[in-house]
Amino acid sequence: MARLFGTDGVRGRANGDITAELAVELSVGAAHVLGTLGAFGGTRPRAIVARDTRPSGDFLSAAVCAGLAAAGIDVLDAEVLPTPGLAYLVQSTGADLGVMISASHNPAPDNGIKFFARGGTKLPDEVEDAIEARLGEQWDRPQGTDVGTISRFQGAVEAYVEHLVSTVDRSLEGLTVVADCANGASHLTGPEALRRAGARVHVIGDLSDGGLINDGVGSTHLGPLQAAVLEHGADIGVAFDGDADRCLAVAADGEIIDGDQIMAILALDLKERGQLYDDTLVVTVMSNLGLKLAMKQHGIVLAQTGVGDRYVLEEMNLGGYSIGGEQSGHVIIAEHATTGDGELTALHLLQRMAETGRPARELANVMTRLPQALLNVKDIDKAKATIDRGVADAIAAAEAELGETGRVLLRPSGTEPVVRVMVEAPTDEQASELAERLAVIVRERVGL
Repeated sequence: MARLFGTDGVRGRANGDITAELAVELSVGAAHVLGTLGAFGGTRPRAIVARDTRPSGDFLSAAVCAGLAAAGIDVLDAEVLPTPGLAYLVQSTGADLGVMISASHNPAPDNGIKFFARGGTKLPDEVEDAIEARLGEQWDRPQGTDVGTISRFQGAVEAYVEHLVSTVDRSLEGLTVVADCANGASHLTGPEALRRAGARVHVIGDLSDGGLINDGVGSTHLGPLQAAVLEHGADIGVAFDGDADRCLAVAADGEIIDGDQIMAILALDLKERGQLYDDTLVVTVMSNLGLKLAMKQHGIVLAQTGVGDRYVLEEMNLGGYSIGGEQSGHVIIAEHATTGDGELTALHLLQRMAETGRPARELANVMTRLPQALLNVKDIDKAKATIDRGVADAIAAAEAELGETGRVLLRPSGTEPVVRVMVEAPTDEQASELAERLAVIVRERVGL
């Protein structure tokens, strides 16, 4: 059977794959596994639960709260809050567990459940596997006063906004920004944090109707932000996804600034401050080759991981590194966060602009992106795609054709039923042609 947990929790169609019953069982399983591992320190454990704006978040968060309380855990319900906001509150309050109900950048019908351990970090694979293994098991249920309580987390949004603003050490006054909240959780926190930091803020995608989350707006649909930046003559636009754990940007001229460029800007900032530990930036295999070449020119080396901000964080923790992230816009700034935080990223990007007096486009030009083509191949056997000999031979042939001028990456998605084919090449035409050729072969060899 396929593993229930993907690279970012358990995710699927709400009330189809992700049911109330599953939410209860996962919560009970997490309570039992973490309790067995001694994560609760022998005391009555406390958990914080939050969700994004999706309609299904109401019944799923209720189910999670019920499961945790039934297992003897006291629950604070933070209601609608970005994922990094939940991680921050778990860390800052000393809570034993956090549970986020969100499908991040996925469309509104989807939802997901992801767990955070004490300290606000995501659970390692082996703990998730242990939770999955205990689903449906018989257990001794606490009775009377041994069951957990459920109460509202008063002031959760305000606490997180205050934290965000406290991380910048100069005013953003004089900068105009358009913030696209993807009709998601950041509509309560992102614009407010930017305003308190001193920026003039225009907002789009700030509907509280979760049925429209990520629908034509946010970090996966940058067109509306590009138009709004040009319309308002803004210095920059920033786009979050549904749970605000990622951030992409748009320069004043409407050009997109991706996660690799944002990481390049922030890594150089930290290096100039003497705060880039071991002159290292942690990235995934999806980062553009142009980032590596640019950082090398500035004496910064890249440490590379698999895809997923959790793996970036693991590498950062192992090496004590200061910053890491993904091309998709997940950026982790270790001094201030334990997970990717889009709003934090936006604030520090604007701070760099304010400090240097340089526009976003000029800062982003520190790196030149190698032309890249990325195709999602659907309706295929993801497991076979990485081991099929015909697919492997096709990749080898493409790599030989590119030599040292590009690269090929084939990766099954950890959150969606697709295989991603990525090609970097000297020209857009060559990258697209090779990616399309490989996608056809993948579909022919392992299509369903």
